[in-house]
Amino acid sequence: MTNRTASMHLALDHVQVAIPAGGEDRARAFYGGLLGLKEIPKPAALSARGGVWYAVGDQQLHLGVAEDFGPARKAHPAFRAADHDIETIARRLRNAQCKVLWDYELPSCTRFYTEDPFGNRVEILQPMTVRRSGFSGSTAHSSSSR
Repeated sequence: MTNRTASMHLALDHVQVAIPAGGEDRARAFYGGLLGLKEIPKPAALSARGGVWYAVGDQQLHLGVAEDFGPARKAHPAFRAADHDIETIARRLRNAQCKVLWDYELPSCTRFYTEDPFGNRVEILQPMTVRRSGFSGSTAHSSSSR
C-alpha cells in the first residue's frame, strides 16, 4: 500500500497532551478560559483516570494525566485561529502573563508559540489569506514570562 492510499483512509481524531496529576483546573483555565476551547465529557469508563477533553472542530484535544509528567517542549498541538482572532488570542495570553513568541519562518501563515501552565508547547497560527490587511504582528513581538 502506498502512502497516498493510506492517507485516503485516515483522518485525525484526537491529539493527546500530557498534564501532571491534579492539573485539571489549571488546564481548564488555559485551554478553556484563555484559548476558548469547548470542554467535552470524557467517557465514564475513562473519567477516573483524570484529565480533560476538548472539542477542536471535528477533532479533539485530550489532556491526559501522566504520573511521570515532563512537558513537551518540541511536540505540540497547533491551533488555527479563525478569522482575525490571532491578535486577540495573543493579547489575551500576554495579559495572563503567558509567553507569546512570534515566528515568521513560514510565509504561508502568521503564528506564535506559547506554553500551557505545565510548560507544554502550544502553537497558534492563522493562514495568510485570513490575516487582516496591515497587520504586522509588531504589537506582540515582546514576550512575557510566566
